[in-house]
Amino acid sequence: MKSLPPGSATVHVGYAVPRAGLPASASFRRWVEAALHGARRRKPAELSIRIVDADEGRALNRDYRGKDYATNVLSFPAELPPGVALPLIGDLAICAPVVLREAAGQTKSPRDHWAHLTIHGVLHLLGHDHIEDGEANVMEALETRILAGLGIADPYT
Repeated sequence: MKSLPPGSATVHVGYAVPRAGLPASASFRRWVEAALHGARRRKPAELSIRIVDADEGRALNRDYRGKDYATNVLSFPAELPPGVALPLIGDLAICAPVVLREAAGQTKSPRDHWAHLTIHGVLHLLGHDHIEDGEANVMEALETRILAGLGIADPYT
């Protein structure tokens, strides 16, 4: 296996839906790298992103979270055995129809919403959460700062 330089990212993107109108792999990689940099991760990172339809998004959310509806992004942190030192941080599943519906409903650019949800998912893979108010404030501030660095407005205003 080829070793990665410190702070670099290998991003594997799979499309389980037609790609027309969706961000390219290069965009996802840029957003992942922005999230890693913003979170001050210096070690190499590897992750997979799967763009899914509503049926797959619903099944994943139901099977892994017990919620029977499609959600925008699901994060699956890598659970490596002790002693295994790989750069793998996990997987993201992003539901295209939900992302597009939310962007329209919130009058946001679809591209900006894709960027936000990718960054949000990566931060979850790195251990950030938003269950408690304090954690949510920290995570949202970090997302907002990372997005600002990409020229994207605060998604929470």
